Amino acid sequence: MALTLPGRIVRPEFARFRDYDVELAQFGQGQWSAFRTLNIDLSEIVQIARDWGRRLEHIERPWLCWNVEPDWCLVQQKLVREAGWTPLVGFDPRVGPPAELIPEAVLFDFNAELRLPLLYPHFPLEFAFLFAAKLAFWHSDLLIRREKMHALARRFGALADGSTTACKADPGLRHRYLPWRQRYWELVGCTTRSASRDQFEKGCGWWMAYWAHPNQKRGRSVRRWYYWDHGAGIWYWHRRTGGDCIVLDAADYAEGHFTKIGKKDYIGAREPNGSDVRRNMSEELVRNFDLRRACERIDLGDLMEPQSAA
Repeated sequence: MALTLPGRIVRPEFARFRDYDVELAQFGQGQWSAFRTLNIDLSEIVQIARDWGRRLEHIERPWLCWNVEPDWCLVQQKLVREAGWTPLVGFDPRVGPPAELIPEAVLFDFNAELRLPLLYPHFPLEFAFLFAAKLAFWHSDLLIRREKMHALARRFGALADGSTTACKADPGLRHRYLPWRQRYWELVGCTTRSASRDQFEKGCGWWMAYWAHPNQKRGRSVRRWYYWDHGAGIWYWHRRTGGDCIVLDAADYAEGHFTKIGKKDYIGAREPNGSDVRRNMSEELVRNFDLRRACERIDLGDLMEPQSAA
């Protein structure tokens, strides 16, 4: 089945913008307020995600690798393979599937039925309980030293059903203890079926603006007092509803995070007339970082060799 998309803004009281295309893009980014703005039928999304589960149920230990730049994605696939997990390769529809996959990787089009103009990995991550017993994930711009990667793989493999692992995003000293600046984030982590289901049922998962989640019972309070960004709902689930979250220190992986954060000379790239949601991550990675140097920096230079020599 294909998702029924409206041709206009249906509920403007939830809209951040008056531009339909921007709201649709935000929905693909994973934002509950855009979901409410467009008045999407949640049951249709759930049915689509259940179908993902039927097609992906054979995968043991999937690790989500989101293709925004094919060469970076290929290195990530190789790292995941070395750690003993299966690369589950999704992709931004603006970029398409990567040109090259390792033999063990599973390519999957999460957007086939959604038909959205862009899709962030947060979208399927919100519905992980419908298609995976356990799902590891990370940023498309993250590389991790082998010893740390293998340690994470062992930790994720031992993660009990009902638990989630996520990174703490430090908001800085001035905001460290303010509830409206707290979130966990998906730099690298792992979730399990029962944890993901509990987050969804309580309306506090991975999407932005979780105050607008249909299952969130304290939406007004959440909107006023808590943060809005991706992963803020996971912090709330852990700290306010008793969820079981093992918190990683993002600083442990900072050396391999090739990001705009803290980089004053970073050259951004956005689609014409686009908000930050329409960042062109593929172009930004190529503009700002040399992949070979990035790999060599953390002793992964050999992963740049052709697959036949890997």
